[in-house]
Amino acid sequence: MSGYNNILVGLDLSDESSQVLTRAQQIAACTGAQLTLAHIIEPLTFAYGGDIPMDLSEVQEQLQSQAKEQLGKSAQELGIPQDRQHVVLGQPATEIHRLAEESGCDLIVIGSHGRHGLALLLGSTANGVLHGAGCDVLAVRVHTPDE
Repeated sequence: MSGYNNILVGLDLSDESSQVLTRAQQIAACTGAQLTLAHIIEPLTFAYGGDIPMDLSEVQEQLQSQAKEQLGKSAQELGIPQDRQHVVLGQPATEIHRLAEESGCDLIVIGSHGRHGLALLLGSTANGVLHGAGCDVLAVRVHTPDE
């Protein structure tokens, strides 16, 4: 079996994202793979069910702008070109699947917080990505500073 060639790294841009990025870098270094970074922003109307009687488009644009800047900083440190940086509006698992397929990725690397109980029953992005991916998925167990 040959190594991976194209790795899509799904980042939530939290402080723990660096753990996911480090693991993806290690794999890329061992296999000579290219990294593609992605951050998916759920539309605010999804989060609030469209029940807020105000225009959220300006807030949504600010969120996207901040995400692009933050993702760009991580990408710049790794020398990842802008065409391999994606900030997308949509449902995270669906958009990660789409980006992986469009980019010809053979591995998706994402973080997993190891939720238990009710949070596990409600599902997670990592679970959604795992089920339905057309390639291998690595869920990196991330740890918060208090763990």
